[in-house]
Amino acid sequence: MDVCLSSEQQPGRLQEAPCTPDGCLEPAEGGPQEDSTNGPPGDPNKIEPSLRSLQKFVPTDYASYTQEHYLFAGTKIVIQESIESYGAVVWPGATALCQYLEEHTEELNLQDAKILEIGAGPGLVSIVASILGAQVTATDLPDVLGNLQYNLLKNTLKRAAHLPEVRELVWGESLEQHFPKSTFYYDYVLASDVVYHHYFLDKLLATMAYLCQPGTVLLWANKFRFSTDYEFLDKFKQVFDTTLVAEFPESSVSIFKGILKWD
Repeated sequence: MDVCLSSEQQPGRLQEAPCTPDGCLEPAEGGPQEDSTNGPPGDPNKIEPSLRSLQKFVPTDYASYTQEHYLFAGTKIVIQESIESYGAVVWPGATALCQYLEEHTEELNLQDAKILEIGAGPGLVSIVASILGAQVTATDLPDVLGNLQYNLLKNTLKRAAHLPEVRELVWGESLEQHFPKSTFYYDYVLASDVVYHHYFLDKLLATMAYLCQPGTVLLWANKFRFSTDYEFLDKFKQVFDTTLVAEFPESSVSIFKGILKWD
C-alpha cells in the first residue's frame, strides 16, 4: 500500500502539520465559529465541548497522528490521519473521487442527495460530499468510527446543510438488520480504494449490490495495484452495468459508475 503519498498524487492536498489526538481541536480555517462562552479567546480547548458532546465514538489511541490539509469545494479541510491503520489514511482514490464530485456537482445533483460511503476511513470523501450539499452516511469498521466521526464533525459543523451520520458497516454482515431496504434508500453509494489484496472482496461486492436499489448510482474509485483489483473489476461488471467515468493516470486511479443489473 502507498502509505507515503506525494502532493502530486493527491490533488487538493495542502501543507501538513503534526499533531496528537488531543492537539487537533482547532477548527479548520473558515470553519465553525467558536462559542466564546466556552473559554477565553485563544483558548485551544474552546471548541472541545461542542465536538465531544456530539461524538458517540472515541478515536483509537494511536501513538501519533498527523494533520493533513486538503482543499476541495473552495474549503480548507483538515484530516486527522495515522499511518498505523489503513482506515486512518486518505488514499489516492479518495482524493480523485473528491475531485470528481467537485467537478460534477451540478451534473450529479448532489444538493440534498442521499449518499452512503462504504469504507469511509478518515472521512475526506464524506466531508466533501456533505459540503457540496448531500445528506451523507459514512460507514466503516468499529475501530475506525471514532477518528472518522471526529474528522466529520470538525470539518462540517456550520459548514454543511446536513450533518453527516456515522454508522458501523461490516461488509456482508447483518445488512438487512442494520440497513433494511424498506427504510434506507440512497441516491449514491460511494467507495474509494476499498479493493486491494484482502479476503473480503466477495462480501464487499455483495454489500455494494445490497445497498443499491432502482435509481441508485454507485461511484467506485480505485488505484489498481494488484491482480485481485482487476479480478474484482471483472466480477463488478457481472453485477453492475459499468461505465468508466474518469481516469487519473498520474495516480493510476480510475472511477467507475455502476448501476445494479436487475433480472
